[in-house]
Amino acid sequence: MKDPFEINMLEPDKVSFSRSQGGVFQGIIEGQAYEEIVLFRVFPFQYTTQFISVRNPKNEEIGVIRDIAQLDEESRVEIDKELQLRYFLPLVEQINSVKNKADLWIWELQTNLGPTRIIMRNLHEFMQFPSENRIILTDINGKRCEIRDYQALDSNSRSQLKDVL
Repeated sequence: MKDPFEINMLEPDKVSFSRSQGGVFQGIIEGQAYEEIVLFRVFPFQYTTQFISVRNPKNEEIGVIRDIAQLDEESRVEIDKELQLRYFLPLVEQINSVKNKADLWIWELQTNLGPTRIIMRNLHEFMQFPSENRIILTDINGKRCEIRDYQALDSNSRSQLKDVL
């Protein structure tokens, strides 16, 4: 019987991932074919391409990929697509305004998917800083957006952000 607390780190040369004719994410792991595979980021904010948990449809972990960069190109592309579907997170391209009204912070943002509004009760609970220049914004209803690198934003956006930091 397998120890449920043992982590099986998958070797890059012993795994491959692809899509079935019907578009289902599948793979061959250590010689065994899996018709359906589910992926989770072990540390979703800290490591987006490292420490990827590979599971069967019953949510039983098969193993963990240390870094998808070590995999073959087709596997990397398919894993990236699968993770983008699971962790839908619009990217902030511009901060139009940040205003404080009636104890709420209202952010007007331009994302890669179009304009959006994020409303927060307070900044400390609804802003996460998983790395030096990266910020995850979460509104009171759970909607999230990501600023990948606030230093790369335009000067007006950086100014808006500086006023609230």
